[in-house]
Amino acid sequence: MVIAVGTEKGAWLFDPNAGTLDGPLMPGWKVTAFTEAPDGSYLLATGSNWFGASIHRSSDLTHWSPEPAAPAWPEGGDRKLTQIWTFARHKDRLYAGVDEAGLFTSDDSGRSWETVPGINEHHTRRAWQPGFGGLALHSIVVDPLNPDRIWIGISAAGVFRSEDGGATWTPANKGVVKAAPDEEFDDIGYCVHKITLDPDIPDRLYRQDHRGVYRSDDAGRTWDQTEEGLQPTSFGFPMVMDRSTRTLFIVPLTSDEQRLPIDGRFRVYRSTDRADSWEVAGTGHPEAPTYTQVLRGAMDTDHEGTIAYGTTSGNVGLSVDGGASWSTMPWTLPRVLTVAFL
Repeated sequence: MVIAVGTEKGAWLFDPNAGTLDGPLMPGWKVTAFTEAPDGSYLLATGSNWFGASIHRSSDLTHWSPEPAAPAWPEGGDRKLTQIWTFARHKDRLYAGVDEAGLFTSDDSGRSWETVPGINEHHTRRAWQPGFGGLALHSIVVDPLNPDRIWIGISAAGVFRSEDGGATWTPANKGVVKAAPDEEFDDIGYCVHKITLDPDIPDRLYRQDHRGVYRSDDAGRTWDQTEEGLQPTSFGFPMVMDRSTRTLFIVPLTSDEQRLPIDGRFRVYRSTDRADSWEVAGTGHPEAPTYTQVLRGAMDTDHEGTIAYGTTSGNVGLSVDGGASWSTMPWTLPRVLTVAFL
């Protein structure tokens, strides 16, 4: 098991069993996403203000080479692809979510990419508004039992659901408080930060939103706030579920305006009852005042009880016991953008 940590200035590979840290990979480049491709190779996404977004491939996590093809908008259009936010995989298909918001697929382990017109040309697109971090398609969830059912999260448009493999898409935000209301389209204007699926109940989803934490029991058609134990705030970015314990993890911040830990007390929160209630996750969090945050892609789990996160101040936190205890690694990296178990 290796934990890949992508930052503003390259990537590092952390082996928690050996306690080793290797890197940097792609020094100086923004590293925004990782995945294992269906053919067993590994992909990482890089970004640059000068050279744009690209993908690199490795067979051993040591030697990386640029891929000739990456998701891209047609030349001559008015859309600019500035970043690959996320990868997702279901069997032999890879998905990529990008900024300016769009969805792409690959059926050859990332060697070529196709646009998904159903969402990329959605009739509400002209009214999509960027969040603070840009117009990002940052979350992709595929029903493990039904690959034709897919959910995506776009900041700040909302969650969209497809029941036909991506051919058509329906906004799925009823019950969520809007962050950016639109006069023309009543079903967009929701600033979703992260979504995750319950592996035991495919109709149940969870979302960390700009305006709170929500659960859906009908595949995203309607949502209910589930914030017991989170007061005075439920604002945050990451959300993951560890499948071995069915525990949800989030990192609350004081408010939209401040985006700092409450009273300088950095804490991971967990729910062991599928979001009915929340509590501080175990022990070992920093005792000294800590004013940093975890971005939406910077938390992951191996689904066997190990959870890792990276902060905007370059620290990496780890729990190997399902969130009962936490430790901070003895090194400091650049601003962490993404964390992934490979």
